[in-house]
Amino acid sequence: MMTIDASGMHYKDLNRTIREGILRGVKKFFLENVNGQYYIGDGIKGDDVIININGVPGNDLGAFMDGPTIIVNNNAQDNIGNTMNAGKIVVKGDAGDVVGYGMRGGRIYILGNAGYRVGIHMKGYNEQLPVLIIGGKVGSFFAEYMAGGIIVLLGLNGEDYSAGDYFASGMHGGVIYIRKKGNFAKYSKEVELYESGDKDIDFLKKYFMEFAESFNLSLEEILKEPFYKIVPSSARPYGHLYTSM
Repeated sequence: MMTIDASGMHYKDLNRTIREGILRGVKKFFLENVNGQYYIGDGIKGDDVIININGVPGNDLGAFMDGPTIIVNNNAQDNIGNTMNAGKIVVKGDAGDVVGYGMRGGRIYILGNAGYRVGIHMKGYNEQLPVLIIGGKVGSFFAEYMAGGIIVLLGLNGEDYSAGDYFASGMHGGVIYIRKKGNFAKYSKEVELYESGDKDIDFLKKYFMEFAESFNLSLEEILKEPFYKIVPSSARPYGHLYTSM
């Protein structure tokens, strides 16, 4: 175990200290007084590595990460899980913009709200299935050009989490699950909405259980309302715009 006081620490020094610790066999890190340091956990490997963060980490938390678990006991900034390959990121507050950009695998769980462009270009990779669950609401350009994976919006705070513009515009893969149908007219014309069936809920239950355990929530509370799923109506939503020579 290693405890690091990040107060006033440059992000390069902080990340170097973490990487050197991993090389020495440290599996568990406690980062104290984090205040906007970039790139924490970027590109690191190891399914048994756990990083606990007290404070607010900066942009690109867990980018390209391949296996570890990061737990943020506060809010987090932009670009969480950028092109993340495997592992888990848990945020016990709100998150900034562009969460899960190009995400290829792993899980990101956010208790509160997230900003704009959440889940854009989320894709999966080979047999990997990226999963992003958000407890609150999101901003505009949600799931833009989504190509694969699973996103769930729970709306646990009772707010209209589908209020942003350009909802799922250009989506051509993956599935979005929501607990409130909302105004479907506001969603992209390239997607379709259906009621979720028992098979959907059975498939999601293991992720819901992990989400509930991460935030000390009730699984029954999450499942007490019906879910709807949003899927793309075409794998080539802009195919009609292309020209042939």
